[in-house]
Amino acid sequence: MPDSQPQPPHSPSPSGPADRGSLLLSGARLTDGRTVDVRLHGGRIEAVGTAGSLTPRRTLGNLPPGGVPSPGPGPGPRHGSGSGSGSGSGGHLNPGGHLDLDGYLLLPAPADPHVHADTALTADAPGPVSYQPEDVQRRATEAALLQLGHGATALRAHVRVGDVAGLGALTAVLRTRRSLRGLTELTTVAMPRVLTGAAGADGLAMLRDAVKMGADVVGGCPDLDPDPAGYVEAVLEVAAEHGCPVDLHTDAADPARLARLAAMAGGLRPGVAIGPCDGLGRLPADAACRAADQLAAAGVTVVCLPQGACGTADHPDGTAPVRLLRAAGVRVAAGSGALRDVSNPVGRGDPLEAAYLLASRHGLRPEEAYEAVSAAARSALGLPEVRVEAGFPAELVAVRGDRLSGALSLAYSRIVVHRGRVVARTSAVREYGDSTTAPDLGLPRQGGGGRGRRDGRGGPGGPGGAGGSGGPGGRGDMT
Repeated sequence: MPDSQPQPPHSPSPSGPADRGSLLLSGARLTDGRTVDVRLHGGRIEAVGTAGSLTPRRTLGNLPPGGVPSPGPGPGPRHGSGSGSGSGSGGHLNPGGHLDLDGYLLLPAPADPHVHADTALTADAPGPVSYQPEDVQRRATEAALLQLGHGATALRAHVRVGDVAGLGALTAVLRTRRSLRGLTELTTVAMPRVLTGAAGADGLAMLRDAVKMGADVVGGCPDLDPDPAGYVEAVLEVAAEHGCPVDLHTDAADPARLARLAAMAGGLRPGVAIGPCDGLGRLPADAACRAADQLAAAGVTVVCLPQGACGTADHPDGTAPVRLLRAAGVRVAAGSGALRDVSNPVGRGDPLEAAYLLASRHGLRPEEAYEAVSAAARSALGLPEVRVEAGFPAELVAVRGDRLSGALSLAYSRIVVHRGRVVARTSAVREYGDSTTAPDLGLPRQGGGGRGRRDGRGGPGGPGGAGGSGGPGGRGDMT
């Protein structure tokens, strides 16, 4: 597999030693400007203290057969005493893992509430998209790992059921979920095409079968059904039968239709999300304000797609009027939508890019933009809140830099923590050639003999390895 492709997991089981062990993150910068140590244990944040105040937790492991202690896994840019992010399996006191995050900003990990795992990475396919289960599983796995590398530790995949795909694509994505357990949380939305009339009987039966198979959420696109209101009613009925959340695709361009949807969805538990709702931005201001008030009153979450809508060529933006919705009290989350399929052949699936676009093009402050891909996105998925405070889930991402605005602009190097252990690392290195006219600028140089400044640590090391100094000639980390 080429270096540029995500590598397959080696031990994804969530019950492995890493999840039960401890990890000390030292010298991390927080968005409030503090530099802290953060100790993780048992998948949660155990303690947060001033830099240098915490030590790795000492835990008692179990002896393997034969009574010989064995070392635990060893991820981390730079380790202190002990190895790996979890406890070793020997019957001895294990000092736990130690990860030096000097130069990194530590944030709650993003989540992505809107991905299309079944069609991801098909933009360059020579013919029609294959829905053979083995093809879908391969694409879904690669896409999930790409997004994990970006920092997303939870994904909601919208999967087509019925028509050509049948239940095969859903079966494949459910297999992907099982294979990636312990690396990322992948939930699925069953999306039938038609649910009303004679043609909708098969779709309705398929939707119920999908939930019985393990689909977590019911959804689809009512705008494509001959009877959109009937489609929504059918989805809500199935959701009520099984106690499932609802997640619907709509551009929300019809105020009367949106009002009916809000009225039907109001008070439904465990919740309703709709998106991308880019049509709201094309409505007259008074109609858009009324629609926003109705969605807020119904408790409906709006999931916008700043990186581009999925399945709409005429209105490719995918971003709802986020400031209007937020002012009305609507919870607004952001997803990635299409990841290099025909809807968006250059889609990146990067939540930090989604936040960057919300800040740069839609008027949100960096903190508000990042909330849309983290706290609001996790809430849309029904996941517990994450803060860098004791007692909260250890779902974290560390990015090179010291401020959130810089992270949204230039965060190339990232370290991702899921359930208290490092599950992905991306290290970006920048070098410069020698200048023949300018004086020595102290830049990282190419080659082995340059005089450049060694201003990077080479980023996080590979599994079991330590991140070293910059490479020959003064390689430096990109932020």
